[in-house]
Amino acid sequence: MGLAMQMHSPYPKLGPLLSLVSVLCACTLWQTAWGAGKPAAPNLVLIISDDQAWTDFGFMGHDIVQTPRLDQLARQSVLFPRGYVPTSLCRPSLMTLATGLYAHQHLTTGNDPSPALAPPASNAYKELRSRLIDHIDRQPTLAQLLGAQGYRSHQSGKWWEGSYRRGGFTHGMTRGFPEPGGRHGDDGLKVGRQGLQPVLDFMRSAVQQETPFFVWYAPFLPHSPHNPPERILRRYRVPGRPAKLAKYYAMCEWFDETCGQLLDALTDLEVQKNTLVAFVTDNGWIQRTAGTKVPAGWRPQFAPRSKQSPYEGGVRTPIMLRWPGRIPAARRDDLVSSIDLVPTLLAAANGDAPANLPGLNLLPLATHNRPLQRDALFGEGFAHDIANLGVPEASLLYRWCIRDRWKLVLTYDGQVNRYQAVHDSRATRPQLFDLLADPHEEQNLAKQHPAVVAELASRIDQWWPVRQRKTVVTP
Repeated sequence: MGLAMQMHSPYPKLGPLLSLVSVLCACTLWQTAWGAGKPAAPNLVLIISDDQAWTDFGFMGHDIVQTPRLDQLARQSVLFPRGYVPTSLCRPSLMTLATGLYAHQHLTTGNDPSPALAPPASNAYKELRSRLIDHIDRQPTLAQLLGAQGYRSHQSGKWWEGSYRRGGFTHGMTRGFPEPGGRHGDDGLKVGRQGLQPVLDFMRSAVQQETPFFVWYAPFLPHSPHNPPERILRRYRVPGRPAKLAKYYAMCEWFDETCGQLLDALTDLEVQKNTLVAFVTDNGWIQRTAGTKVPAGWRPQFAPRSKQSPYEGGVRTPIMLRWPGRIPAARRDDLVSSIDLVPTLLAAANGDAPANLPGLNLLPLATHNRPLQRDALFGEGFAHDIANLGVPEASLLYRWCIRDRWKLVLTYDGQVNRYQAVHDSRATRPQLFDLLADPHEEQNLAKQHPAVVAELASRIDQWWPVRQRKTVVTP
């Protein structure tokens, strides 16, 4: 309905007066709801899947995994099927979602300090872990920036950076290191698997107090241990399907079910229309089974070319944004990244993003189809264990770039401690893939297209110049 509403009066002489009144009332409502020309601050919900492949959703075309609630969310959202995370490991990826920075900028490049620096049971190692958590204090976080806009915020699920308060959340579940079990979530890891009551209570309280809220929902799902409820597992347990694969599929549906509970709560609280829901995964996953070919010494439950790798199975993720009445539902092939979510959510909250953020605000594209000012996407990969807490290059293993249909992966000689088998098979020469023709990266075309390799390698060096690590630039 426009501001100048049509008034049909049985008293013609009063028509102009009624029209004026209607305009004034409408303007008052507009200012109340939009405040000085800006939309009222929406509630923000960030849903983060934990260890799930970009293919393993109904809305992404999987013919076995059932994700009806996320399928529904996709139909209501702008969906970016060509979304990415810059780093395919949980802690640095989550830190990027919290700060809007690449791992080489926020310095949390891996999950743990390298055991080569100190014995893991020693006080010296505990001090290293404490120093690693200190990185969260050096950068403004999304929760802190939203707090300056009057938001209350709640952390649940995976959170590596100490107490939720260290991340600027006003409420949360994770007590954090050095508390027992505080390495990556302690009490926060119960959410989803043991219900959503703390999150639901928080949202209800915020609504009652008429305060905009931000929810960080990062359940330990579908992440291992893969122990889905029998009521879900029985649907995937079929002859010929490996038991481990059936359990992983069931975990994906269990995660979907919890997302539905969260979305239903927004409806029940009557805040759905004023809530922006964003969805992303922290990194990919390909389930290892008994028939999976792995290098000697391989221990992880995931298969090669997924978690910890620079390949699509590790770094690709669908990204969704739902904001009823503001963001039209659509499916877009634009290249987007998890680094875009902090500036996007801040823009929705009428806040200003720090000038050093490398990501882009997706709202102009999502709401008004304005092209992104981006012609390439970048990412990086590091060892699981951080060799030097202040020097990201020390653990650098990969840098990659995507432009149009092309993806270039360069490899480096960073220090690897644990999980060596995950990286022993990495190619030592540049790898170039045509993602449109070869989305699973089966054919390295670097030798056939040296000019493309050289161009993308130059872009990578402009994005983040490295000095200590070396690799081959041209085939």
